[in-house]
Amino acid sequence: MKKNHGLLLLLVCLAAFLSGCTTVQPWERATLADYSMRPDRDSVQNTMMEHIYFSREASSGGRGVGGSGCGCN
Repeated sequence: MKKNHGLLLLLVCLAAFLSGCTTVQPWERATLADYSMRPDRDSVQNTMMEHIYFSREASSGGRGVGGSGCGCN
């Protein structure tokens, strides 16, 4: 009985890992490399989202910049 559960778990994990795999065709790579697919394409939106995040979290420097929330830097 335990052996069947282990095999079933292995098959479910294998199916979960293999279901996300796909082959990108050469003609599809241009679409994926397009400027509109970049998450940082709009610098104003990125600045505003970072401002909102840091205002909500009461801290600064989450993007590799050192700092603290008290503003004593």
